[in-house]
Amino acid sequence: MTTFTLRPWQRSDAEAVAAAANNPKIAANLRNVFPSPYTLADAEWYVGDCAAQGEERQLSRAIIIEGSAAGSIGIFVKDDVYEKSAELGYWLAEPYWGHGVMTEAVRQLCREAFDRFDILRIFAEPFADNLGSRRVLEKAGFTCEGTMRNGVFKNGRVHSYCMYALLREELE
Repeated sequence: MTTFTLRPWQRSDAEAVAAAANNPKIAANLRNVFPSPYTLADAEWYVGDCAAQGEERQLSRAIIIEGSAAGSIGIFVKDDVYEKSAELGYWLAEPYWGHGVMTEAVRQLCREAFDRFDILRIFAEPFADNLGSRRVLEKAGFTCEGTMRNGVFKNGRVHSYCMYALLREELE
């Protein structure tokens, strides 16, 4: 496995984020709020927003590999009737795909989230055809609870997505 660390975002991460995130293969599997192309201005806004949000209802971390931000992972506590749930989101620079980084990052951040927040479940919603992300979740202990058929529209195409969840008592 490639060695990495998770740490809070620093404004100095923006340049590395812009370089790592400017990949249409990454954007293709994320919500439309993740732009493509991904510019330095996008990265500066994102890093600044993560830093400004604090950690009362979220954990947002840079994935640091070889001294630079090579990805992002976050857990966001929901509200209203979903207040005992949190959503997991992540992306990683393509050179590090398949090296075990994201699976371990998911495990680490889920442990921290369950320790910090009064939540019962953490969920993620990868596109059904994003087999790499689905495998990350499964290896990290998440269960696929179902497929939402034709549930998202991205880049002019309809996709299904899967609902994965990890319950507090299932944490390894």
